[in-house]
Parts: sequence; C-alpha cells; structure tokens
Amino acid sequence: MSQKFNIKIRDIFNIFLSGIFTILFSYIFLEKILISNANAQDAVSSNITYMQILQNPKDLDLNLKYAQQQGKIGNYKQTISTLERLNMLYPDNVEIKLYLLSILVQADSPEKAIGIIEDIKLRKDVSAEDLESVIEIEEEIKGKSEPKLWNFYVDISVGAIHTDNVNSVSKSRTQLSSDSLTGFNTAKHDRTLSGSLGLTATRSIGEASSFMINLSQTKSEQYFETSDDFESYGLTLALDTTVGNQSLSPYLMLSKSDYVDDADSFSLMYGIGGYFSLGERNSFSYGYSYADSKGNHNSSDTTADETNSISHSYTLGHDFIINQLMSTSIGIGYSDSDAKIDAGNDYETYEISFRLSFAFPWAYISIGEALSFNDYKKADTSVTSNRIRSDATSTFDIMFTKALGDFFPSIDPNRSILINLSYDKVISDANIINYDYITDSFSIGISKSLKLN
Repeated sequence: MSQKFNIKIRDIFNIFLSGIFTILFSYIFLEKILISNANAQDAVSSNITYMQILQNPKDLDLNLKYAQQQGKIGNYKQTISTLERLNMLYPDNVEIKLYLLSILVQADSPEKAIGIIEDIKLRKDVSAEDLESVIEIEEEIKGKSEPKLWNFYVDISVGAIHTDNVNSVSKSRTQLSSDSLTGFNTAKHDRTLSGSLGLTATRSIGEASSFMINLSQTKSEQYFETSDDFESYGLTLALDTTVGNQSLSPYLMLSKSDYVDDADSFSLMYGIGGYFSLGERNSFSYGYSYADSKGNHNSSDTTADETNSISHSYTLGHDFIINQLMSTSIGIGYSDSDAKIDAGNDYETYEISFRLSFAFPWAYISIGEALSFNDYKKADTSVTSNRIRSDATSTFDIMFTKALGDFFPSIDPNRSILINLSYDKVISDANIINYDYITDSFSIGISKSLKLN
C-alpha cells in the first residue's frame, strides 16, 4: 500500500488482535460451559454429552447409548458419525453395521447404505434372517435410487436486521463537503426486512461433475428510509468438477437491482474457485473473480453512472479441522476497482480474516474477525481537495444457527427449518472524518430448502 494511508496502523491491528482474543476467549468460555453442562447433566440425568464422547471415543457401550439418544431426537447426522466411527473401531461387530444401516435408511442416504449392505453380505456370521432383511432393504433402495436427469430445489428465507448506524454516520456527526466542515445529520437507527426466493436446478455430468442453474429474487424494505428499498433478481450458472486432486467451480452471475428512488443497477460477474485437501484435516482454497457493475443514468439520480466500475478480486484460504467439534478458517484477499469517474471511486482493497467454528450437537456457532484496508487512487474534490482517502475497517461477527424443530418438533419434525442469529460490529478508521464510524447490527433469519422432485 502507498504512503497515502496516514492513520495509525498500530491502532487498527490492535483492534484486529482484540477481535482475535475475543474469539479465543469465546472458545474457552464455550468449552467451560460445555464441560459444566456435561457435569450437571451427569448428576441429574442419564443424558450423554458430546464432551463425554470426545473423552471416551472407544467406549462401545457409551457411544452406542449416545447414538441411540441422538437418533431418538432426530439428530441423524451425529448418530451416523458416531456409528461410522464405531464401525471402523469394531469392524467385526455385525450389530453396529445393522444399526448403522437402519439409521442410513431413515436419513435417506442410499449410497452409504448400499456400501454397508455390501459389507454385511460378505460377513459369514450374519444370521439368515438378518441377511434376508438386508437384501430386502437393498432391493427397496435400488428401486428408489434410479438417477434423475435433473434435480430441482426451492430455497425460501426471511430476515430482519436492526442497525444503529445504517448510513455510516461519522463518530463526531460531522463531515467534509467541498473542503468545508458540516453536520452529518442523516438517520442512524433503522430496521430492514428482507425476503428471498430461489429456484435451483442441478444435473450430474459424468461421475465427477455437476451443472447448476439458480434463479433468485430478493426484496428489501427499510422501516424509516424507504428510499433505499429495492428488489433484486439474479441468475447463476455454475459447474462443479474435479481435475486431479483439485475441485474446481467456474461460474457466471448476472444480477439486476430495482431501487425505489435511486437508479437501477446491473452487474456481470464471472470467475473460478477451487480447493484441494492436504491430509485429513487441512484444505486450501483459492479464487478469482471479474465484475462489471453499471448504474442507470436517470432523472432521479444523474450521477449513478459515475460509479460504473470493473473490478478484479483474488482470494486464498486455509481451513483446518481441529476435531469433530472445532474448525478454523484463515483467508487473505486483494481486489482492484476502476470506475468511470476515478476521483473517489477507484481503490484497492487488502483483506485478512480469521474464523473459529463450533459444530455443537445442539447448535452451530461461528465467530469471525476481518480486517480490510482500502487505498483510494485519486482525491474526491466533492469532499476534500487536499487529501486522498484511505481507511481501514475491522469487522467482528458471531453467528448462531439452530433448527426450529429443536424447539417445536411438531412444526419442523425433520429439523430442516434453520434459525440464524448474528451480531456484527464494524469499526472504520480513516484519514477523512466522513468515514470514521462505528456500526452495530443484530439480525435474525429463517430459511428452508425443499427438494421438488
């Protein structure tokens, strides 16, 4: 980055490190809660906690009871994971294989079920009655598992966000305008309601590739500043394939946003993402994208097309699985945006992020911290003529995901409706007072995916 970035880098890194320490503290805090809950449950009930399983991974009786416990509440993923591990530890135990087969059938996992069936049929110690039942299950699965040319899905989601600084008002509530200091008096608090509907079609191509088409529509409405309300429409084409040990996903995205007062905007994006695994715990990802964004020039927004831009973005990432419970993600990125009107619109961005995720049996929790530096190329004279903008932004977030069926089994017996809660804190420091701000946001979302065929 150039020397135009005049704010205190040390202070920004202190913010970033503070976020990292918050993540680590959260991990320690959550772990203590989990252990405390485990001890409390041991004292008052016969429930077996996931922490007990981590401490006794080879205890056959304990693990089987845990699998039965999770199966009763419909947590098939955890049940299957436990039984698969036991099947590897005790490969000669036919009862484990039969139990695993029954759960795979309930969870509608035909490919894994066929694999277990083939394993059972090779065993000489299987009773004739059990073998007959297994063969019947195999015939039933094969009768249902004729491959479809296309698979169709629909995704529905609704959400609400409360933000205490929707317009990024500066900390001092002042701003520069044509080199003059004025008040920054726009509204800060607002609520946004949104809803989206998506239709996805997928088709397998050979044994290692699939093609996807996605159509989406989103509507967003703010409570106070209704001029920012919009509807957007999107089309995505993507191919997932494998070349050697590389999983590659080239894609093309088209979108259009219709704003109530502002000019309509259009964007074209294409790129490719990829990843590969290194051992059982490490995976590396990378990506490139090209974006062409345009805004209509109309009577209500005569300067919209000044921000028409072309950008190039590059990303690198590393994911590490600590154990069945925890995983980490580290990412870096760089992007370069060139606009029609350079002043105040052309910039380069440098990013680094860290995330710690917990796959608890009772919920999924993810905590992240990201730091980005924006280095602009030309001064925006409508703000100030003697300074080129540079800023740094620290973003801390925590997300919580839970199935609605865990609270209301009668409404969501398959636990396919997800509730997402999140909190975000953005701290922006810049060398121009307009862009010094702090924003806190709280959001809740509900989503569901349905297979149509």
